[in-house]
Amino acid sequence: MGRLTTHVLDTAAGCPAAGLRLELWALEPEPHFLKAATTNADGRVEAPLLADKEFADGVYELRFFVGEYLRIHGSALPDPAFLDVVPIRFGIADAGQHYHVPLLFSPYGYSTYRGS
Repeated sequence: MGRLTTHVLDTAAGCPAAGLRLELWALEPEPHFLKAATTNADGRVEAPLLADKEFADGVYELRFFVGEYLRIHGSALPDPAFLDVVPIRFGIADAGQHYHVPLLFSPYGYSTYRGS
């Protein structure tokens, strides 16, 4: 069975983003909240965000609260911050596969990719 996982790295500090809050939303047929999670010391969520029967084809969005994380960790951000909530919208085309959506961020940029 497939599953959805994530991993978050604070590239400005050069470490995993421990304690970063995130939300998972399904966008079809109408946007609706699925769950919230917080990253562990390794920047990962303890269990897959979606797995087994709850993991289905569709369009989803992960919302990473990087502004909140950066402020808690002492970053002096302007008001408003350049990046606050980072949304990553992605599609699941084959629920039998593993979809890993990592986020690498700093106060002024981010990147993502489909990992393994």
